[in-house]
Amino acid sequence: MQFDPDQLNALTHILRQGSFEGAAADLSVTPSAISQRIRALEDRVGAVLINRGTPCTATPTGARLAKHAEDVGLLEAQLARDLGLEAAPGPVVMRIAVNADSLATWFMGALAQVEDVLFDLVVDDESYSADWLRRGEVSAAVTAQGRPVPGCDSIPLGALRYLATASPGFMARWFPEGVSAAAMARAPRVTFNAKDALQRIWVARHIGPCPSAPAHFVPSTHAFIDAALHGFGWGMNPEALVRDAVAEGRLVPLLPEAPLDVALRWQVSRIMAAPLAPLTSAIRRVAAQQLVS
Repeated sequence: MQFDPDQLNALTHILRQGSFEGAAADLSVTPSAISQRIRALEDRVGAVLINRGTPCTATPTGARLAKHAEDVGLLEAQLARDLGLEAAPGPVVMRIAVNADSLATWFMGALAQVEDVLFDLVVDDESYSADWLRRGEVSAAVTAQGRPVPGCDSIPLGALRYLATASPGFMARWFPEGVSAAAMARAPRVTFNAKDALQRIWVARHIGPCPSAPAHFVPSTHAFIDAALHGFGWGMNPEALVRDAVAEGRLVPLLPEAPLDVALRWQVSRIMAAPLAPLTSAIRRVAAQQLVS
């Protein structure tokens, strides 16, 4: 089945801008023309593609079609380079899944090395980002999953190091006699979201069996650190982001020499490996410099 490129373009721009009006402005057409293209595309596939709302979002079928359109753009750009032809005007779009802590520490440095690309980043926990690849909704992902997703290459990158830290005041209040299982069961922790298991993993590894402690949910990497600085609780923070605070004594490791290293991998769809090769090279280069080997 072949799809009308104007109809696919309308779909991707609606999802990028969140509205039919925004897509129309992007493509220099009227909102009515955008609506007609989407109706024609929905009639062709026999399914609703857009959840009309504020913002507009994709249905599962719409997301797959939008991803297909982005993949076609990447493949055509690669073919034009290989044949020495002039590429289509404008940047191509890459949709990638990445965990928030990588995004806040090393990942942007790799993206900055790749030109003529618009990045559409999906942020999810490193233990779940492979699911986006498995569903065909992204072309590549930073994951903590060792087993390759079917149809994907899996490239080891190194480990993102985390430190269990808290403010000196928090340590004095909750761990006056040291960090123990009994004290850990009472001390509030900071958790990114329901998928975040880093605190539990660290406790199991360094403290042993322990009842679940009360938790604050703070779904922001930098606010997560602020919560620890302000004494809300203890949490697992990327070493790169708390190194200065630890050196200055504003944060204190719960236990000395007890990091948690989370091994990361770059998983990329084999079909899209060639057009993503410049990005893959940049990611491997930056990861070698900034992650723990």
